[in-house]
Amino acid sequence: MDHNGHQEHHGQHEHHVTWKAAAKATLHCLTGCAIGEILGMAIGTALMWGNVATMILAIVLAFVFGYSLTLFAIRKAGLDFRTAVKVALAADTVSIIVMELVDNGIIALVPGAMDAHLNEALFWTSLLGGFVIAFLLTTPVNRWMIGRGKGHAVVHAYH
Repeated sequence: MDHNGHQEHHGQHEHHVTWKAAAKATLHCLTGCAIGEILGMAIGTALMWGNVATMILAIVLAFVFGYSLTLFAIRKAGLDFRTAVKVALAADTVSIIVMELVDNGIIALVPGAMDAHLNEALFWTSLLGGFVIAFLLTTPVNRWMIGRGKGHAVVHAYH
């Protein structure tokens, strides 16, 4: 079977992606998510908001900062704002969703973590532990997506 027939047989062309490249993309995503998540949790906790309001704020800010880091990098490459937003959405949405589901799920499951205060080790260990586990579970997702020309693969054309 020639290359074109092989490509049609599988439906789409798969690219070889290293674990290092997937980890780098995940770390990029995690950085934005962590900034937003920590800021949201810190603000909600400091203002003594309830758990649901704090988690919503943290998730919203995780998306904002996650997309923003990609958006700034793409804008530096010269893309107009509208196109850059589309690329950032395509690059990061699945990664951020997986990361937020895992991270917030872990925080919700650790006994007392949602009620811990900023000055307590439980707050920080559950948050950081959630980031580590989210990184480990999101990296294979990113590797799979990049290998299919999706996710962070769309950003590499503009670096």
